[in-house]
Amino acid sequence: MNKARRNPLNTALAHVVLITYTVIALFPVFVILINSFKTRKAIFREPLAMPNADSFSLIGYQTVLKQGDFFLYFQNSMIVTVATLFFVLLFGAMAAFALAEYRFKGNTLMGLYLALGIMIPIRIGTVAILDLMVSTGLVNTLMALILVYTAQGLPLAVFILSEFMRQVSDDLKNAGRIDGLSEYTIFFRLVLPLVRPSLATVAVFNMIPIWNDLWFPLILAPAEATKTLTLGSQVFIGQFVTDWNAVLSALSMAILPVMILYMIFSRQLIRGITSGAVK
Repeated sequence: MNKARRNPLNTALAHVVLITYTVIALFPVFVILINSFKTRKAIFREPLAMPNADSFSLIGYQTVLKQGDFFLYFQNSMIVTVATLFFVLLFGAMAAFALAEYRFKGNTLMGLYLALGIMIPIRIGTVAILDLMVSTGLVNTLMALILVYTAQGLPLAVFILSEFMRQVSDDLKNAGRIDGLSEYTIFFRLVLPLVRPSLATVAVFNMIPIWNDLWFPLILAPAEATKTLTLGSQVFIGQFVTDWNAVLSALSMAILPVMILYMIFSRQLIRGITSGAVK
C-alpha cells in the first residue's frame, strides 16, 4: 500500500526534475536564437534583450545561405545521425537481448568487455582510426563517420538496454516459443515493443553528441562534399575575425532538428528514465 502511494509521488518528482533541467538546458539555446536575429552591435550591447525594430537583422541567415552549401551540410549531418542511431539501436538491442536472455560461459566477461567503451573514450584511438580509414579508402566518406559513431554509441546502448531486457517477462517469451515463434520473431515482435522507452532514451543520449561533434568530421571527412553542419559552421570563425551573426544563425538552424527529434522522443525518454527509478 505504501509502495503504491509512493510511486505517483516519485513519478511527479521525476517529471519536475526533468522539466527543470530542460528549462535550464534550453536557456543557452534561447539566447542563441534571439541573438541570431540581431545586428552585431546589439549582440554585444544587449545579449539578453529581445530583438526590436532597431536591432532586428537577418544578415546572419543571409550570409549562411550565401557562403558554403548549408543544405548539403545539413543533409550530411542528418544522414550520419539517422543511420548511426539505426545501427546503434539495432545492434545494441540485439547484443543486450543475447546477454540478458542466454546464459553461456563468459556472459559476464562479455558484458564487461562491451561496457569498457563507456570508460575508455574512443578519441584516444583517433590516430589508429584514421590509419584504418585510410587503408580501407573510407576517408572523406559519410560511412567513416557512421562506423565510428556506431562503435562509440554501442557500449552505452548495450549497458542500458541489457538492464531493461532483463525486466521483460520470461513467461511472455516462453509462451512465444511454445507457439512456435523463432528467436528473431520474439525479439522484434515481443521484446522490442516493451523496451521502446529505453530505445528512445538511448537514441537521445547518442543523437546530440553525434549531431554536435566536430572532432571526427574534421579528422575523417573534412572535404566539402562530406562536411557536417557543425564543421561547415566553422567557416565563419576566423583566427582574427569572427562573423558572430553568421555563427549564431548557423547554430540556430543546426539546433532546430535536434529540438524536433527531442520533442518526438521526449515522452518515451521520460518513461524510460522513470521506469527504472519508480519501483
